[in-house]
Amino acid sequence: MGVGEICNREVIIIDREGSVREAAGLMRKYHVGDVVVVEEKNEERFPVGIMTDRDIVLQLIALDVDINAVTVGDAMSFELITAREEDDVMETIKRMRRKGVRRIPVVNDRGGLEGILSVDDLIDLLSEQLTDLAKLVMGEQQQRESEKRL
Repeated sequence: MGVGEICNREVIIIDREGSVREAAGLMRKYHVGDVVVVEEKNEERFPVGIMTDRDIVLQLIALDVDINAVTVGDAMSFELITAREEDDVMETIKRMRRKGVRRIPVVNDRGGLEGILSVDDLIDLLSEQLTDLAKLVMGEQQQRESEKRL
């Protein structure tokens, strides 16, 4: 299964020149923990960074940085790790774990933004699959018990 099948297609975006306050406001408004920083080229959005609520707290507020004096482009995470829509889910989980990221923008073949995949999305998927497996096992046990009665 490719990450494009399970990623969230409603990505909250901002450009480099946006204010940190604006980014925080978007996170609050849409109940998300990040905004993807994009550049627009040929009517397509390309991810160039990401800013998380954690970035704001640990890199700005905790260091007493004047958030009005910096832009999103100044404070965003620059080492952006992306996944392609066709990338395998399990391999993407391994990459996310190795890099220590909880969210990963999903891009098309041109590098344009298509979605975002979060740890929460992956937990939902894996819990559904585990539930299906548990039901399968329970169904087999019930079938064996009913066969014993015959």
